[in-house]
Amino acid sequence: MSQPCDRGACIKQPGEVDKSLNEFWVENPWDIADKGFNLSAYERNRTWLNVKGGNFLDISFLTGADSDGDGRCVVAHDFSNNGRQDLIVRQVGGGPLLLFENNFPQRHYLKVTLRGGKRSNRQGIGARLTAEVNGQRLIREMYPLNSFRSQMPNTVHFGLGDAAKVDLLTIRWPSGKVQELTDLEGDAHVVIDEDKEGSAAVETVVPPRTIAP
Repeated sequence: MSQPCDRGACIKQPGEVDKSLNEFWVENPWDIADKGFNLSAYERNRTWLNVKGGNFLDISFLTGADSDGDGRCVVAHDFSNNGRQDLIVRQVGGGPLLLFENNFPQRHYLKVTLRGGKRSNRQGIGARLTAEVNGQRLIREMYPLNSFRSQMPNTVHFGLGDAAKVDLLTIRWPSGKVQELTDLEGDAHVVIDEDKEGSAAVETVVPPRTIAP
């Protein structure tokens, strides 16, 4: 398939197509849908592992997440509430939803929810968070949306590896206010209030216990 970035481009058919293999050709790739064709051919999903910010490894076949159901959106969230982000995938073939449990070795983490004050929006959408952990800077932004027609929870997740705490967390709120918090203990979910300072700005979320029958 040739798909130039020029919407007005037209490319002549280079040879005969084999209709028995469902091959087809359109001179302009933007005409595919108008001609009644569909490129949703159960393409396999891919899973990439970030190697310390320097490279990515394709681990699709190891994870089981390489579904051929033509995935259209993916959302990362800690469904098990154990600090490890799972993946939920919506697809157009092979069933509507797939949930992939994160079984990587347990490491430290910090989950942050923002509570905007009088000058910012209530959920702190648009805030920029920078965590300094053992000399490394981790940068996240509060934008609870991801991929095609999907939305993530309004929670920022920091993977801390072997570090048990965040040395310094800097929040640049949508209002322009810069808030700094030090020595935040890991393995927790905290809510940070824009209008408060120091330790008074931090509220720890205590999840409910599950009691087996």
